[in-house]
Amino acid sequence: MSVAKGQRLGFFARLGRWFRLVRGELKKVHWPSKKEVAIYTGVVIVAVFFVATAIWLIDLALSSLIKLFLH
Repeated sequence: MSVAKGQRLGFFARLGRWFRLVRGELKKVHWPSKKEVAIYTGVVIVAVFFVATAIWLIDLALSSLIKLFLH
């Protein structure tokens, strides 16, 4: 659909065009396999565990230090 310069497409025409563009972009996406998803999920879970443990240990150390100074 060609639109003359200065004219504006209607709402539904713009919406349809947007969906066509989105569909075209989604066809270009490299979707991971089930094996890749499982591996990436495992990596994320392990990383979250280590970061949570590090934050917990830092919090424990700092709170112990503050208690030591206050008492």
